[in-house]
Amino acid sequence: MNVNQGTVGSDPVILATAGYDHTVRFWQAHSGICTRTVQHQDSQVNSLEVTPDRSMIAATGYQHIRMYDLNSNNPNPVINYDGVSKNITSVGFHEDGRWMYTGGEDCMARIWDLRSVGYCFVFNILLSATTAELIVGDQSGVIHIWDLKTDHNEQLIPEPDVSVNSVHIDPDASYMAAVNSSGNCYVWNLAGGIGDEVTQLIPKTKIPAHKRYSLRCKFSPDSTLLATCSADQTCKIWRTSNFSLMTELSIKSNNPGETSRGWMWDCAFSGDSQYIVTGEHTQHTQSKCFTNTRRS
Repeated sequence: MNVNQGTVGSDPVILATAGYDHTVRFWQAHSGICTRTVQHQDSQVNSLEVTPDRSMIAATGYQHIRMYDLNSNNPNPVINYDGVSKNITSVGFHEDGRWMYTGGEDCMARIWDLRSVGYCFVFNILLSATTAELIVGDQSGVIHIWDLKTDHNEQLIPEPDVSVNSVHIDPDASYMAAVNSSGNCYVWNLAGGIGDEVTQLIPKTKIPAHKRYSLRCKFSPDSTLLATCSADQTCKIWRTSNFSLMTELSIKSNNPGETSRGWMWDCAFSGDSQYIVTGEHTQHTQSKCFTNTRRS
């Protein structure tokens, strides 16, 4: 299950969710009412991301990316991107909206020029907002840092042969976090990156965040919190002031005595950093939960 937030028309906050049921659903965040459902017939949806101008949302699946118009009721994608051989598992946009970047199971990462339908091959997972650099985490445990201006590449290996499942840079560009299949979360300080200077990653801390696979890490918009999601059925929120644990969230089963069996796949902070949305997938259901980050 994937979750993302944006604005649509007169609605100040819209929550978008998608998953293995071949749909993308849009919800009023304040009421939990589903306002629109788009059928995504091609495959399951692996990842969602709203464009910086809040006009479209990208949904990735098996061998393709579909772009949907957020401000109309058109059920069909307005742009189709194809030509990938396997699942596309991550997607994002540069802050000026000119580039879209994707990564997936074909061991390739791509930058797509949104001003055309073409693309070029470049490694990626995360595009730094402050510099023209791409950050890649791969299954072999390597984090690649690519300078798009010089094609210079550096590598970090937090744990050899342990898959890096998610990387994220906080909005203040002070920290980068990465989580892996051992359940660990690594945090680096970011330095440099001004002009032609390459960004330096200085090890900050290692957090034994979870006992099972860590699947996602995300900083809050105000850079004060870091959330990690895991196969251990929890989402943990850490204070970036000292990276201590603030709270642990879990989705409980509706049946008395039965614990949740699903993995906590994804999360998204509200724009004011006061709430977090978590997504879980079980055998029969998809779940979403709003939690106040300041009251937990």
